[in-house]
Amino acid sequence: MFKAISFIVALLIAGLLIFAATKPDTFRVERSTSIKAPPEKIASYINDFHNWGAWSPWEKMDPKMKRSFSGTPSGVGAVYEWQGADKVGTGRMEIVDITPSKTTIKLDFSKPFAAHNTAEYTLEPKGDSTQVTWAMFGPAPFMSKVMGVLFNVDKMVGKDFETGLANLKTAAER
Repeated sequence: MFKAISFIVALLIAGLLIFAATKPDTFRVERSTSIKAPPEKIASYINDFHNWGAWSPWEKMDPKMKRSFSGTPSGVGAVYEWQGADKVGTGRMEIVDITPSKTTIKLDFSKPFAAHNTAEYTLEPKGDSTQVTWAMFGPAPFMSKVMGVLFNVDKMVGKDFETGLANLKTAAER
């Protein structure tokens, strides 16, 4: 009986691993909202890490999180590093490109697991509002694929993006 159960468990694990291997080698999480503010005002919250406390969903998850800023004060070359508990982990962000319609950030996580991704904030004027799109994308190594089979990463991270965009909307529309 034990051998039969062990065999079934081994088959299930093998099936999970094989299924995970068929997943895409990259991922993308994206959310959008409309904000009644000009792109320049919204960009000031995104392009200066000192302003992220007003809207970033992770800032409120761990009040004891340690933060440090380096590089330029804002814009290209600005760096934000953090060390926090499980929900926020440890990592580093650096603004690597800014155009009138997009900010690109290099995002490196070291804990709870290593990951190297890109975050983009796209600002598209639409009348008296701006369509803001927050996207994160990058490689999906095998362990990420396995996690993706077990957990819906788009929903988990997407929920945080939705909260962040709602906070950004509140801050920019004041």
